[in-house]
Amino acid sequence: MTGVLAAQHLRQMIADGVISALPAILPEQVQPASLDLRLGTTAYRVRASFLAGKGRPVADRLAEFEMHRVDLSAGAVLEKGCVYVIPLMERLSLPPGLTAVANAKSSTGRLDLLTRTITDGGTEFDRITDGYDGPLYAEVCPRSFSVLVRAGQRLNQIRFRQGQAVLSDSDLAALHLVEPLVDGTPVISEGLGFSVDLRPASGDLVGYRAKPHTGVVDLDRIGHYPASEFWEEIRTTEGRIILDPGAFYILVSREAVTIPPNYAAEMAPYLAMVGEFRVHYAGFFDPGFGHAAAGGAGSRGVLEVRCHEAPFVLEHGQVVGRLVYERMAERPDALYGEKIASNYQGQGLKLAKQFR
Repeated sequence: MTGVLAAQHLRQMIADGVISALPAILPEQVQPASLDLRLGTTAYRVRASFLAGKGRPVADRLAEFEMHRVDLSAGAVLEKGCVYVIPLMERLSLPPGLTAVANAKSSTGRLDLLTRTITDGGTEFDRITDGYDGPLYAEVCPRSFSVLVRAGQRLNQIRFRQGQAVLSDSDLAALHLVEPLVDGTPVISEGLGFSVDLRPASGDLVGYRAKPHTGVVDLDRIGHYPASEFWEEIRTTEGRIILDPGAFYILVSREAVTIPPNYAAEMAPYLAMVGEFRVHYAGFFDPGFGHAAAGGAGSRGVLEVRCHEAPFVLEHGQVVGRLVYERMAERPDALYGEKIASNYQGQGLKLAKQFR
């Protein structure tokens, strides 16, 4: 069996103890091609972000860098600009040949809530080697807003892979001919390129910029906060905007993309030298995203953009990222947007689900 493991495989892995947790994993954590991970009861405020390093457990590094502990049992505020390490409720016991990759969930990325997974002996963020047997930790750094979090909340997710599943450019081009992946001519180069939309079909609203001084966002409050208290609207009729250094933006892709049921995708940077900005991605696209069979008609990719040292002119149609497609080991028994609650099916320019 080669490819990204589907929901039915994940349920079997839970039954077999490959994935375990206390308390037990909930059915709603299982997504079409990934598993949501839950925060534990304690957050460790640390001096700096770190990786455990070869042969070293995270617990040893926490002893080096811990400043204080925060009890998340009844909820607590994680402060903007601070770094926290939170043991997760789930742990892994991976067999040889099965690897995993983690990523932030969509709403996490849209809140500019930097969330990465670290492991004992880990030398990379969000990458878990085959044969790993041990706990999982989330490193959480709120960058635009302080957030109220509770034990059991799900900020990141994990995807499992057996063997090499990435589609080559020629495979991707062939797939597009059979099942169009974008509405228009595809830009294929180490994945499917996508560009920024700064000439909307109607109106002049092209994005949002996070306000620098705001209140706390309670992650459990859905559709609660007026967007205007946390975000400035970005409007243009010129097809370009100037990004301010240090500012965080929510923009949207020009292309409406589709992920067919037998495939999954992950967002990745297009080019390191494309400009003075970084598109930070909540990177997993599930099978069925934007797909007609799951109630979609192509869905835009939301772009989470942070400008670096110098102001930068971003132009309509500028390529800013790419989607890397992978084969599923098997079609999931439920697609994104089909039978399951999917907040962003058929999306356009959209803020995180906490805002109205």
